[in-house]
Amino acid sequence: MSEELQQKLRSQLWTVANTLRGNMSASDFMYFTLGFIFYKYLSEKIELYANEILEEDHITFKEVWNGKDEELKQDVKEECIQNLGYFIEPEYLYSTIIELISKKENILPSLERSLKKIEDSTIGQDSEDDFGGLFSDLDLASPKLGKTADDKNKLISDVLIALNGIDFGLQEAGDIDILGDAYEYMISQFAAGAGKKAGEFYTPQEVSQILAEIVITGKVRLKDVFDPTCGSGSLLLRTAKSGKADSIFGQEKNPTTFNLCRMNMLLHGVKYNDFDIQNGDTLEADAFGDRQFDAVVANPPFSADWTAADKFNNDDRFSKAGVLAPKSKADYAFILHMIYHLNDGGTMACVAPHGVLFRGASEGKIRQFLIEKKNYIDAIIGLPANIFYGTSIPTCILVIKKCRKEDDNILFIDASKEFEKVKTQNKLRPDHIKKIIDTYRERKEIEKYSHCATLQEIKENDYNLNIPRYVDTFEEEEEIDIHAVMAEIKELEAKRAELDKQIDVYLKELGLI
Repeated sequence: MSEELQQKLRSQLWTVANTLRGNMSASDFMYFTLGFIFYKYLSEKIELYANEILEEDHITFKEVWNGKDEELKQDVKEECIQNLGYFIEPEYLYSTIIELISKKENILPSLERSLKKIEDSTIGQDSEDDFGGLFSDLDLASPKLGKTADDKNKLISDVLIALNGIDFGLQEAGDIDILGDAYEYMISQFAAGAGKKAGEFYTPQEVSQILAEIVITGKVRLKDVFDPTCGSGSLLLRTAKSGKADSIFGQEKNPTTFNLCRMNMLLHGVKYNDFDIQNGDTLEADAFGDRQFDAVVANPPFSADWTAADKFNNDDRFSKAGVLAPKSKADYAFILHMIYHLNDGGTMACVAPHGVLFRGASEGKIRQFLIEKKNYIDAIIGLPANIFYGTSIPTCILVIKKCRKEDDNILFIDASKEFEKVKTQNKLRPDHIKKIIDTYRERKEIEKYSHCATLQEIKENDYNLNIPRYVDTFEEEEEIDIHAVMAEIKELEAKRAELDKQIDVYLKELGLI
């Protein structure tokens, strides 16, 4: 699919969402719209594939199901499950609901049954996995949809009809990513209007690209990639694609965002057996035990609360640091958790607030442990302020490696001043991103931009990693020639005196003085 057609698709999706959301908030309507997009995708994919395998028999998928040939029905079902990984009977398809709308019927009962049926559908042969909970946010009885049943039916019907007019390009070979990209585009657009909660499920693509490029540096391909706070999965998908990863792993606390992530994986053509996304609190209930990964990427919630309970003093993820991250700032709890899940040859890159670089007390002790005892910190990259949805604070990227040598330095990059302002948001452009990645990979020292600090330098700074301590961005002011300035002032005063005389002449001629 051409870029022009992709832009058209994105424009159509935004128009649909913007027109139909009514009195619902941007984030509320996003969940409804994206859920229906996923329902449409699953339905169209099954119907298209079933019709293709029945083409030689000159019969359609729906015609087969209306007939009595049970053997043919079973053959179609098995082939769909084998090749697509799931199956939906024709009566539960999106197109069937559209037919009911055309007959002016109340679609809500049928739609609810269809969504429930899909959630209960088994994924793959000999599997107990299913789409459970994927449509849990599609509350068709929500008062936000209207006061009466008729109001709700009309709004949902309007949404489904509008989405039905969009061609996702499923018939074009290899274009599954186009739908996934459109899906991600909607998430990003709604995130812009969803306030501070936006960061819970979306990392800007520019930041995702930097993290992905960093963790694949020096590798031909990744075996697996892990994100312990995966949100909608955009960062995971970008990293997996860049590193040609075989498997994708993630954990997400928010049930709604967890469902978005699973949908996003499938919409991007990731096979169900190639990803494992778990729902739960990654710090309080780690879903992945002692498993380690080739690459770890994350954009955890900044300075979030956590329990910091005594039990964590005996938890292998945190105990070696000798102290826990404070209850009101879980940043280092997330960092230690990620390091625990990083294998010895892997690379970790995560976003964090600048406070992790210089705050003292327990955080200072953890920082010293990571530098002095473990020598894990490979690079610190300062990003511009106001590039994340929901927060304008400047952020940084921490790069961690477990295989560093004793005399390895720590690279500091100050990219905070290199961005383009677009409306109310700051944006990293391709040349900004390239400069960051090239500087990291080549470990270049660029005046007022980057510096490779020895571990002795870090020690002399009491393990404070605040970027200005290592990258001098101070711009000297040009010296002022006092004598020249005085001469200019005298010249201006003389000109003013001459002008005053000329004004007096004009005023006398007018008889005003």
